[in-house]
Amino acid sequence: MLEAIKGIEDAIRDKSYRDYQRSWVLRSALERGIEIISEASRSLGPKLKARHKNVRWKDIAGIGNILRHEYQRVDDRIIWNAVKNELPPLKQALLALQASLADED
Repeated sequence: MLEAIKGIEDAIRDKSYRDYQRSWVLRSALERGIEIISEASRSLGPKLKARHKNVRWKDIAGIGNILRHEYQRVDDRIIWNAVKNELPPLKQALLALQASLADED
């Protein structure tokens, strides 16, 4: 998940929403990154997710279904807002989980 987030961060660095709208490659890359994050989130157990209740875990899992099965309904603004506003707190939660799991070893 962290690798996909890093890829998305790199892809949108110095990019505007307009850049995103105009680039099929950028839109596709972000959507694929979100799909990976979505699918990977399903493998985190409820105890790990409970440590970060502020993360919208159900929405993260659900957006992957939309991207895979209802792609005609994908709204550019929703995807852009998700990567700009939802990924940073998810990244922080994942880094904290990673650190806590390392401490447990």
